[in-house]
Parts: sequence; structure tokens; C-alpha cells
Amino acid sequence: MGEGIKSMFVELQDVYKIYGEGQESEVRALDGVSLTLDRGDFVAIVGQSGSGKSTMMNVLGCLDIPTYGTYLLDGVDVRSLEDDELSKIRNQQIGFIFQQYNLIGDLTVLENVELPLIYQGISGGKRLEMAQDALDRVGLGDRGRNRPSQLSGGQQQRVAIARAIAAKPPIIMADEPTGALDSTTGKEVMGFLRQFNKEGSTIILITHDNDIAAQARRTVRIFDGKIVDDQRQEVDWL
Repeated sequence: MGEGIKSMFVELQDVYKIYGEGQESEVRALDGVSLTLDRGDFVAIVGQSGSGKSTMMNVLGCLDIPTYGTYLLDGVDVRSLEDDELSKIRNQQIGFIFQQYNLIGDLTVLENVELPLIYQGISGGKRLEMAQDALDRVGLGDRGRNRPSQLSGGQQQRVAIARAIAAKPPIIMADEPTGALDSTTGKEVMGFLRQFNKEGSTIILITHDNDIAAQARRTVRIFDGKIVDDQRQEVDWL
């Protein structure tokens, strides 16, 4: 994860995401948001449904482009990039973890983890080694030949985590990663995120759960498309 982390820097400057602009039904999902994330940060973006937190995740993850404002990722203005450049950033700079796992049922666990490495053009032998290493890290090194349907929900989320970290991206973005899990398994998932953060990864955690947010180093609260609170907090796992 070395060199990418040192140069990674995230900054939103007066960002708006507007749907139906100028219409009676206009929605400002993001309404003038400014936010800077340090390298190696662990930030929880907290808000209820409809608050704008998912839109912020989509913008930060280069899945969507702001209507107005500037998003600088490692000093590059994301709005100036072409689709193929955005796709490259998503694949190489950001590892995504979603609430619903998004695993492909027809592929084995190992093949699921290999997917982002295939998109990067990594050769077969190296790809297999990286995918197996990622599975080992989440305690599923012996389940590579299984299908996702043969695993529990918690195990499937661990596969999704392995897929996110296989290419060692500088940023890990987790969208409600514990939302579909029981509390014990949820704690395991948060343990993995803390460990990756200790190793230098920047973690962006999207959640509605205050208890989950309290485990991050920093909490950013969003309401009606605006940041209403931004605080760093002492954590006991460093």
C-alpha cells in the first residue's frame, strides 16, 4: 500500500449534487459540501436515509460527478476526467465494500476476489497469489473453491473485504458494511477496517449507526445535504 498512501489526498470544495435542477421537484442531495480527508484518515460519514451520505459516497468513490464544485483526488480535479479515467481510479485507487456483498454467484470465492485484478491486467500467477493472500488475511484462505452461496453472510462479507483489499488500494470505502450482519460479525468487520487503517489505508465508512461511527477516528455528520458536524475522537484501538 506504500507509495499510493503517501500521495493520496481527498478534498471536496463547495460541492453540489442537484437532481432536477430548476424544476419544482429539485433535490439538492449535496448542498455546498466542503471536506478534506488526510492521508491515512479513518472517517465515518453519518446520516439517516435521505441525508445525502450515499450521494457523498458516490461522489467520493468517483461513481458520480458533482453538479457544481470541485473534487480533488490526489490533486486531480475529478470533474475533468473522462469515463475511462474515472474507471481506472475506481479500480486502482479505491476498494469498495457494500452492505449486500455484491458477489457473483457463478464464480468461486477466489474468482470473485480476483475480479478487480483482472480489470487491472495483472497476470494469472500474480493475480492468484494476490487473491489468495487477501483471503488469508480475512481468515478464508481455505474457502477459495467454494461458491458464495456455501458461505454464511459474515463469510460473504469477508470475501467482499478480501476483494476490496486484493489490489492494495490507498482508499477503502465501506458503505454500511455491517448493516446486514449480526453484532458479533459486525465487530469482526470493523476489526478488519481498523487493522487496514493501522497499516496506512484511508478508510471512508458510510453508516447510519452512531455506535459504528464511534469506532472511527473522525465523524462527519450530514443532514439535508449539508455537513452539520465534523469531529475527531479518541479511539482505544490505536
